Amino acid sequence: MSKSSSFDEMWGHETVLRDPYVPIDEWLQQEDAGRLRRKARDAEDLFRLTGITFNVYGARDAAERLIPFDIVPRVIAGREWDRLSRGIEQRVRAINAFLHDIYHRQEIIRAGRVPIEAIERNAAFLPQMIGVDPPGGVYTHIVGTDLVRTGEDEFYVLEDNARTPSGVSYMLENRETMLHMFPELFMKTRVRPVSSYPAMLHRSLCACAPSSSSGRPVVGVMTPGSFNSAYYEHSFLADKMGVELVEGQDLRVVDGRVAMRTTQGYQPIDVLYRRVDDDWIDPLNFNPDSALGVPGIMDVYRAGRITLANAPGTGIADDKAIYSYMPEIVEFYTGEKALLKNVPTRRCAEPEALSYVLDNLSELVVKEVHGSGGYGMLIGPTASKKELSAFRDKLKARPGNYIAQPTLSLSTVPIFTRAGLAPRHVDLRPFVLVSPDGVSITPGGLTRVALKKGSLVVNSSQGGGTKDTWVLEQ
Repeated sequence: MSKSSSFDEMWGHETVLRDPYVPIDEWLQQEDAGRLRRKARDAEDLFRLTGITFNVYGARDAAERLIPFDIVPRVIAGREWDRLSRGIEQRVRAINAFLHDIYHRQEIIRAGRVPIEAIERNAAFLPQMIGVDPPGGVYTHIVGTDLVRTGEDEFYVLEDNARTPSGVSYMLENRETMLHMFPELFMKTRVRPVSSYPAMLHRSLCACAPSSSSGRPVVGVMTPGSFNSAYYEHSFLADKMGVELVEGQDLRVVDGRVAMRTTQGYQPIDVLYRRVDDDWIDPLNFNPDSALGVPGIMDVYRAGRITLANAPGTGIADDKAIYSYMPEIVEFYTGEKALLKNVPTRRCAEPEALSYVLDNLSELVVKEVHGSGGYGMLIGPTASKKELSAFRDKLKARPGNYIAQPTLSLSTVPIFTRAGLAPRHVDLRPFVLVSPDGVSITPGGLTRVALKKGSLVVNSSQGGGTKDTWVLEQ
């Protein structure tokens, strides 16, 4: 396998195999390249048969696409994962405390740790949530924390996904595919399982049911519909949890409760895992043109008679401008220094920062504060002069819409190509469940890989793929 200048998770910076990859190296040494190619094709056929797809908005061929899957697993040592887990839990608890605070007493603003402009002028801040206490005190029931690695013991949080983090279905299907294709690998290696996630999700959501519910809580997954890019995941999770998949047209407010249409009439629902954005969830309280939401659902929510997961207004916690304050946020609410580092971030709304970014644009990564999916961003070192010029104009026109970060040397892992093994850059999205009973983190998460040589963009919408993530038992 050819080497890159980045830290390689299999080989480090040298040519000495790292311990977590010993079983993978032994497996690859014994495998015939032709068999691996056939297995890779079989995996693609299995994904197509299962229907593991996504949509790309705005593309001419916006029909469903398969996410490319690489058959070489990414391996994380048990001790590394345990350290990451402590940092992730600390961060998620701080985010939940931050959300409660900014919708109540705003102590962090009074203390001068976060400026009031970062909250009040933020489109993701919902005044409708001021004073609202979500059932169980939980705002972020499901969190996806994006991590990148730059060295043996160097991990950074790239961003926090606190609205509707996606990708967990691919994590589960990747593992199922590897178990199906290479069962012998799992007989030789002790890998922590991920298959319990749907049951854990259902249990966690039930624990967040409002006090008004009686008996076993009724849970549903709310989807915008089959044309949504993540519809496969919505239906997958509803099926795995054994709950109803509903759209806004299936729901209505009946006697002060949100109820879903069934063959026996309308049945009250206690917990709604909603994959519909804030602006579209209730046309009476938000966008009046929404045909995806439920009129009056926010009134029921404010009355404490339904749990919405994640809570409306959580989007401000994964806003990239707020991200830049996360070290202060973690310390303010936990009394501890953040265990996981932020990527150094410049807020372009600040004149000094903007001046620096404009002068060094070709060396930086610039992102929209509300952006996602790899859209609306600039990777300076790989951008053309024309792209740099166009982005410079965007920055000058709306500086507050952007943050800038240095270009990190993301770690690489081997992928299987026609020419053999080759290093490619990766990130990692662990999935976190929060309930009054505690915080649960699924071991591993979703590894996204940039399939193009030298590319740092791992998003599936931008040509990236996925691979199974192994966390080894100690």
